[in-house]
Amino acid sequence: MNLPNKLTVMRMILVPFVVAALLYPFPHHYLVALLLFAAASYTDHLDGKIARRDNLVTDFGKFMDPLADKVMVLSAMVCLVSLGFADVWIVVLMLAREFMVTSIRLVAVDKGRVIAANIWGKVKTVTQIIAILGVLLLQYLLELESLELLPLPAGCAVIFGMTGDILLAVAAFFTVVSGLVYLRQNWDVIREGA
Repeated sequence: MNLPNKLTVMRMILVPFVVAALLYPFPHHYLVALLLFAAASYTDHLDGKIARRDNLVTDFGKFMDPLADKVMVLSAMVCLVSLGFADVWIVVLMLAREFMVTSIRLVAVDKGRVIAANIWGKVKTVTQIIAILGVLLLQYLLELESLELLPLPAGCAVIFGMTGDILLAVAAFFTVVSGLVYLRQNWDVIREGA
C-alpha cells in the first residue's frame, strides 16, 4: 500500500475518534474533535497531492479517497445535528447530493465512462470542512468560557451560533450548486439510462 492510500485509510480510522470526541463530553472535547478533524481533512489534501506528484494514483485510491471524504464530512455533520449545532435539512441536502452524484457515476461506469471530480465538488468539500472546523472552534471558545478559562462578552453564544449557521448555509449552498452542476454536465448519462 503506497503512502497516499495509507493517508486515506488513516482518514477513515480518525472518523470514529472525531465522533467520540464530539459526542462524549470531557474537558476540551471540542478542541480534540477540532484537531482530529483538521488532521483528517489535511490528509485529504496531502494524499491527492502526493499521488499526483509521485504518479501513485491507484484504483483503491480513486475509490477510497472520495468515500473517506464523504464518511468524514457526513459523520461530523450528523454529530453537529445531534448536538443541536446544525439543522437536519443541511445534512439531508448533503446526503441527497452524495447519493445523486454516486448514482450518476455508477450509471456512467456501466456505460464505460468515468466521471472525474470537478472544481465545484472540491469547493463543496472545502466549504463543508471550513464550516465544520468553524463550528467546532466556536463551540470550543464557548466551552472555555463555561470552564471560566476565557471571559467572553455577553451575547457571544448568540453571535457564535449565527456565525456557525452562516458557515453551514454557505456549505449547503455549494453542496446544492455542486450537485446541480454534476446533474447538468451528466444529464446525457441519466437520459440514456431512462
